[in-house]
Amino acid sequence: MLTDPKARIGMVNFINTAPLYDVWLRTVRRPDWTVVEAAPSDLNRKLNAEQQDMGLVSSQEYATHPEKYLLLDDISISASGPVGSVFLFSRCEPDDLAGRLVLLSRQSQTSVSLVKIILEDFYGVVPWYKVGSVLEAQDNSDISAVLAIGDEALILAQNNIYPHKIDLGKIWHDKTSLPFVFAVWAMREEFCRNNPEIVRDIHRELLRCRQEGRKDLQNISKRVGPRISMDANACYDYLRGIEHDLGPEKKKGLIRFIEYLIERGEGVPEALPLKMFS
Repeated sequence: MLTDPKARIGMVNFINTAPLYDVWLRTVRRPDWTVVEAAPSDLNRKLNAEQQDMGLVSSQEYATHPEKYLLLDDISISASGPVGSVFLFSRCEPDDLAGRLVLLSRQSQTSVSLVKIILEDFYGVVPWYKVGSVLEAQDNSDISAVLAIGDEALILAQNNIYPHKIDLGKIWHDKTSLPFVFAVWAMREEFCRNNPEIVRDIHRELLRCRQEGRKDLQNISKRVGPRISMDANACYDYLRGIEHDLGPEKKKGLIRFIEYLIERGEGVPEALPLKMFS
């Protein structure tokens, strides 16, 4: 007897996915859906190498390889203003970073490109860039600023080591009046073509989890905040600013980011218009 094809799903297990993923872990019972947790950059690599069928990946991954993917509608990690977990922590004002060393997190392609857009296009400065461990850079005075995302950014924000803390989501919104989409739910086009019903079932579960998660946000905050010694109330305030939809305004923000990537040679024109799963 033939068995249903399995879906290999990639999921980011940062606190910013908890309003969706916490509910998924507690309520979805589908042994034919295999979930792998990893940082966005690792999930990008796995999806590109066809080691996974779908999952949350950096927006830039889609912009770089649109021929491989379709996007699932109404699912993202995004913010309409401050995001609270994607920061440039700096020892000086951003305007003074020209020629100085900026350490970049290796966890997210999207945030690396975004900080370069903000520094080079918005502030008009070109620093030196290096990729490394942002938590280990705190005592290195040769490093003028660090880009941190996710839980690492939340940890550094609590430590108050750097005098300047620039929220990349806020700067993007201030300059463009658009939300920023940090991650999208991308799927291998071949998998979607061969398994449309599985994709629809997963989509329904994701939307259900998101809806239940928003209603249970305070309890979720109590469960996940202790991972990084974060107070439940602070975690709740943070998660209220994280959004997981991909509505019309989010799509406009995603398109604008991809346009910047294309202008900078970091994306390909074929990424537009957005390729959505129907």
